[in-house]
Amino acid sequence: MESNRRVPAWAAALTGLVAGAVAIGMSLLAAGIVKPAAFPVLAVGDTAVDLSPPWLKDWAIRTFGEADKTVLIAGVLAVLAALAAGTGVLASRDTRHGQAALAVLGAIGLAAALTRPGAGPADAVPALAGTAAGMVALARLIHPRFVRRSRASGPDAPRPWSGGRTDAETADAETADAETADAETGTAPSPASGAPQAPRADTGQAPRADTATGPRAEEPYGTPVPAVMRAGEDLHTLDRRALLTGLLGGAAVAGATGLAGRLLSGGTEVDTARAGLALPRPSVSAGPVPAGTDLKIRGLSPFFTPNADFYRVDTALIVPRVDPRDWTLKIHGMVDRPVELTFDDLVRRPLVEADVTLCCVSNEVGGPYIGNARWLGARLADILRETGVHKDADMILSVSSDGWTCGTPADVVMDGRDALLAVAMNGEALPVDHGFPARQVVPGLYGYVSATKWVTEIKLTRFDRDEAYWTPRGWAARGPVKTQSRIDLPGPGAGLPPGRTVIAGVAWAQHKGVDAVEVRIDGGPWRQARLAEAPTADTWRQWALDDWDATPGRHTIEVRATDATGYTQTADRTPIAPDGATGLHTVEVTVA
Repeated sequence: MESNRRVPAWAAALTGLVAGAVAIGMSLLAAGIVKPAAFPVLAVGDTAVDLSPPWLKDWAIRTFGEADKTVLIAGVLAVLAALAAGTGVLASRDTRHGQAALAVLGAIGLAAALTRPGAGPADAVPALAGTAAGMVALARLIHPRFVRRSRASGPDAPRPWSGGRTDAETADAETADAETADAETGTAPSPASGAPQAPRADTGQAPRADTATGPRAEEPYGTPVPAVMRAGEDLHTLDRRALLTGLLGGAAVAGATGLAGRLLSGGTEVDTARAGLALPRPSVSAGPVPAGTDLKIRGLSPFFTPNADFYRVDTALIVPRVDPRDWTLKIHGMVDRPVELTFDDLVRRPLVEADVTLCCVSNEVGGPYIGNARWLGARLADILRETGVHKDADMILSVSSDGWTCGTPADVVMDGRDALLAVAMNGEALPVDHGFPARQVVPGLYGYVSATKWVTEIKLTRFDRDEAYWTPRGWAARGPVKTQSRIDLPGPGAGLPPGRTVIAGVAWAQHKGVDAVEVRIDGGPWRQARLAEAPTADTWRQWALDDWDATPGRHTIEVRATDATGYTQTADRTPIAPDGATGLHTVEVTVA
């Protein structure tokens, strides 16, 4: 294999980056054709999420919030870019080394794709196609044709590299080389370089200098030239125009294949199908919310959280895009009659509207990972009863289209609450980010044990036989939502004018209901807050304290809620793991 050491490091790194882009573009195209979830970059990222320890996931959620996936994807791409650049540098020394590095990267992507839940032989195609395309691109871009040859001649020809010798040693070596050359040609020895020379008798011309004067010469971009380079010998320079043409061509291939892969992944079709979905009328309507449900205080969370503002916490690096025409829900396991429902089957069933607040177990005390919406869907309990659930089945193991699993206590779903297979949210088809075309909604449980998005499979089983995604990672198998409250205004660190000030927020105790909210300022007595109406026990409840006379200085405000069972939330602070945080939300403000 021909060495490419005359290609400079910066050019080699660029060729590696472009070859890597070609590999990613081709793998995305192949994934769009065979299976979008088999895209190697996605598979590697998902594997990294699965292998990350719980403390790292918690730190990422606390630090980056809902941008944690964007940060992770950016990190994966940055690592891939660095590895691709390094691959180009390796290939500049020996193409085989660069090809071997690409093969290793491809093998990592292949292993990640084949070990994802539900993977099959087709999942290998994107990684193999991308690796092959990257190798071809690297071989073409790093080819020596980008190094141009020219002849060194004349008095300005480069001076030979001294190899680390002193000027005197170099001069002696040049004299010796000249004498050797004259001896070979039968002429008299030439004086040292730089001395006047007499005309040669046979030609009447001054002898040609064997070496040129000037600074130390090296081949362009750092590779040494031979110890003595004479006029007329080959010089090597980078053909920048040819290299730029090759790089632009590779980038164009990468962009075209990547765009085609994105289109083939079904994103456009799913958006079109969602936009054209006509929602059926509910058999059981939730009706308008009672007057006084929303206090309409500026800065206070509205009773219904707009879809665009609803929190999103899940393990999906790239949101699954499931076409409802292809969607099915398989229900099996400990049942008498396994079934498989299509989306049309689901929406033809009697549908129920229900107002339900969802909360993530990763929500810190006073945190943002909670929201309330009006959901439309089929009662999950009714569907399960039709399958003949065995009496000893105590776990509903649901599976998302991306392989994530969730274990829901069966008795909670079957106890009469509005546990739904939801198809709509706040009057429109489920947003893709929130589970389109169908998801689970179960009041009273944290999302990690109830709220499977993009659900495609339900298995009736037992907690002593199966584990869901988060359980072996240290989280509790069952996750009832804890009674909690939050101060929305004033915000932490707010500066306030003296005088009458409103303190307001929300409290929740799903499927129990909030009976009272109290506020305390600077460790003083607890004061009863005014409560908004609540249509059901499954939603949060707004509260407000309207009569605080704020005096100049720094003040600490605390809030606590009491649910319908008589339980008042504890002041003891506990972390979110293993089953949700506890403690009182506290904010500090300055009045001046």
